Amino acid sequence: MAPPVYKNIRGKMVLKLSKKTMFAVEAVFDIAYHTSLNPVQSKDIADRHHIPRRYLEQVLQKLVQNGVLKGTRGPKGGYHLARERRKITLCEIVRVVDELEGRKNIYDMQNGSDLSDKILKPLWREMARENMEKLASVSLQDLCDVARTRGVQAPPPENLDYVI
Repeated sequence: MAPPVYKNIRGKMVLKLSKKTMFAVEAVFDIAYHTSLNPVQSKDIADRHHIPRRYLEQVLQKLVQNGVLKGTRGPKGGYHLARERRKITLCEIVRVVDELEGRKNIYDMQNGSDLSDKILKPLWREMARENMEKLASVSLQDLCDVARTRGVQAPPPENLDYVI
């Protein structure tokens, strides 16, 4: 497990995610929320969330390689979820980006003082574990449900024509 980064805000230690991680979570959530028969294009995601496309494409490709997304090539191409929304968690997305960024678990390294190795690093490991457990408990379906209850508009489903 890669180490999350923490930041002290008003006396509380909070998880601080990298920009790429935030971009990835926003992009996958966007795909989940704006899903339709047509794939969601990276240009649309980048425009809606003000994400630089160079970061976005790299992250989306890594998510495809790890089975979170499916990519479709071509002028009408884009991205779909590879699995149901309820089966993809925030923890999975964070781990994919941590791998992409090459983060190492510094809390397992034994190169500090006794105070660091025996007191602080176990504390950081526990906090990281708790945060990853929390992220693992939140699915894309959960986020979509919250978005709907808070009135966030998604595009209407596309009209389907059936010819018999």
